[in-house]
Amino acid sequence: MAVDPALAVHIRDLTYRAGGRAVLDGLSLDIRRGSVTAIMGPSGTGKTTLLRLITGQALPDSGEVIVEGQDVARLGRRELYALRRRMGMLFQNGALLTDLDVYENVAFPLREHTRLPESLIRHIVLTKLQAVGLRGAARLMPAELSGGMARRVALARAIVMDPEILIYDEPFVGLDPISLGVVLRLIRELNDVLGLTSIVVSHDVREISAVADSAHLLSAGKVVASGPPRELADSESEEVRQFMLGQPDGPVPFHYPAPDYQEQLFGDAGQ
Repeated sequence: MAVDPALAVHIRDLTYRAGGRAVLDGLSLDIRRGSVTAIMGPSGTGKTTLLRLITGQALPDSGEVIVEGQDVARLGRRELYALRRRMGMLFQNGALLTDLDVYENVAFPLREHTRLPESLIRHIVLTKLQAVGLRGAARLMPAELSGGMARRVALARAIVMDPEILIYDEPFVGLDPISLGVVLRLIRELNDVLGLTSIVVSHDVREISAVADSAHLLSAGKVVASGPPRELADSESEEVRQFMLGQPDGPVPFHYPAPDYQEQLFGDAGQ
């Protein structure tokens, strides 16, 4: 099936099961090339699982995941690795290698995937560290960095291979207000200056509203709303408004599904 070339990611009727449960159930969404697109939703709705499917770390039970015109599930190992080299990933909490300093953390992908001379690696690493404001921290160890600095180093590492798609997995967690503002600015500036397609997985409504061009809200394994984040809060759907406005009461229940409370508490089995 021909895919619109304006789309970096095209997902149709995606189903993924784990432990007998449908984590994603007929999910469909598109991510436009050059945009900052958010994947939002309460915890446990399959956001990180969706990233694993986009990057080929997991395979769907059914449906299509088309990334840069390629059906991820049909790629061989060599083709999959080639596609992954076109992606950058900012992991939750940075995931820096603790026994390497900042410079070597950023240089690591270049050493693993290229045969560039050391002089060129040095030039690239310092350029990427300059882009995130940490060229002066090149010889610090991860233990010497603040949470915000570590996140920025991880971002420099994510862009060191000049990816076409940059994926952020919960980039705002645990950041102080200043670091949060810096990361927000970097996401927007790097996307626009480098011509990236950015995918941001987060449940932080305020931050997503400030940085994303569009958002897809996941619930029960499906996309329940799509559009500019600021417009989703005005949705007619009670479920969408509950999430966007942070309301404790609504269609998304407080309690995880369970047997009748009284029966379980006082019943003969006591289970």
